[in-house]
Amino acid sequence: MSKLSRILVLGLLLACGCQPASDTRELSLAHFLPADHPLTEAVFTPFSQELAELSGGKLTVRQFPAGALNSSAPAQYSILRSGVADIALAIPAYTADLFPKTDLIAYPGICKTTRDCTEAMLHARQVLEPEYRARVLALWSNAAPVLLTRNAPVRTLEDMRGLKIRVSTRSAIPFIEALGASAVMQPGTVVHQSLATGVVDGVALSPSGIVTFQLHEPAAYLTTWLPASGLPFVLLMNQEVYDGLSPEAQGWVDEAADVSLSMAGAVAYERAGAAGIRLAEEAGVEIIDLPEVEKRRFERAIASVREAGLKRQVGDLTVGDVIRLFAGPETGEPPRRRR
Repeated sequence: MSKLSRILVLGLLLACGCQPASDTRELSLAHFLPADHPLTEAVFTPFSQELAELSGGKLTVRQFPAGALNSSAPAQYSILRSGVADIALAIPAYTADLFPKTDLIAYPGICKTTRDCTEAMLHARQVLEPEYRARVLALWSNAAPVLLTRNAPVRTLEDMRGLKIRVSTRSAIPFIEALGASAVMQPGTVVHQSLATGVVDGVALSPSGIVTFQLHEPAAYLTTWLPASGLPFVLLMNQEVYDGLSPEAQGWVDEAADVSLSMAGAVAYERAGAAGIRLAEEAGVEIIDLPEVEKRRFERAIASVREAGLKRQVGDLTVGDVIRLFAGPETGEPPRRRR
């Protein structure tokens, strides 16, 4: 291009208020968790590093932890959709009306461990992803909930009667009530205070939450089993942002967000759950393992509610249809070794 041509192009850009396109782009990644949460080391930072490596530094990620862009856990999907964040972590259970199929991973009898629950979500990925008006980068689950109580140990089914139990998802409420307790849904950020002040008698959540919310402090007892499954998490990218990338850049994002990124989330919560149980033990919380005969009593107590729920419609499928997909062949690509 001649000197005169370059001057003419620059003049046109200035006249229209345009700027020459940059060959680099920084994406914002928002979440409401502390900066030192296990997901930072296991998911957010490895994704950011691999994307930068694959792109040769042309596509980078800047993290905004601890609610820097919005501190409300239920609002994370909204800030993603509105463009406040390019990438965001969402807990579908907090807005279950929007993601009813994903929320079903918490249904009793599906899974107990983080890996089993995450693999179940990957099995059903093709029917879960359309619930999101966003690009799904990863989806995983924590472990099935334990029950922490302050004044009333739960050793038998009868011990559940009359207790007020905090749950993570609305779908758990009918099952807790079938056990004889009442249930209230609360975000994790308030559970420490709720248990300490007696607003609730117990907190049902994955053991990884013990560390995050310091629940070893108000709790005196921990029952290690409830008839429930895990809680889902999704890492999402704004669809318009993704669509605006070049095909090459989209390939970088897809490669950095392969199936192993989802499994990394599962492993992070597996380790955090083990750390939570250890913390509770070290703090003197009494650990209660229900005998198998008592577990069967709990399961019988919820059996009619569970069976009736299988017929409920969720979009074009029934609950039973989705649960069968959770057990089906994996629809995602095989996990690959991360760089």
